[in-house]
Amino acid sequence: MNMKLLAMSLCSLAGLAFAKESACDYPKNSFDGLYCLSKIYMQADKDLNEVYGKLAKKLDPSDRKSLKSGQLQWIQERNDNCSELNVRGFFVDMDCATSTTISRVRFLEDRLRECASTGCQPSKL
Repeated sequence: MNMKLLAMSLCSLAGLAFAKESACDYPKNSFDGLYCLSKIYMQADKDLNEVYGKLAKKLDPSDRKSLKSGQLQWIQERNDNCSELNVRGFFVDMDCATSTTISRVRFLEDRLRECASTGCQPSKL
């Protein structure tokens, strides 16, 4: 094994050994878990808005309108599937909202890659 590779491997292992554990690595109760999941959701939502903005800039006005329409439809579906209003109040399934949002981010990233490589395909928006 070459010495440079060995040194890099040892540094990587040392970094892992000294990595600070997050409170979210082992939530103590459901409230802690919800807090951690909400942090993940907030990051996914930030990523969603960022990639949406980048994609919108690549589209002409009529295609931006299609993107917006698709996004509004997606928001309604996410809300319908991941939340519930009943006599006890309004409830959001954060796991559903998070995974749905991450999935949408990936979808929009795919559309952005298409724009960069083969050209934007409005029929997929």
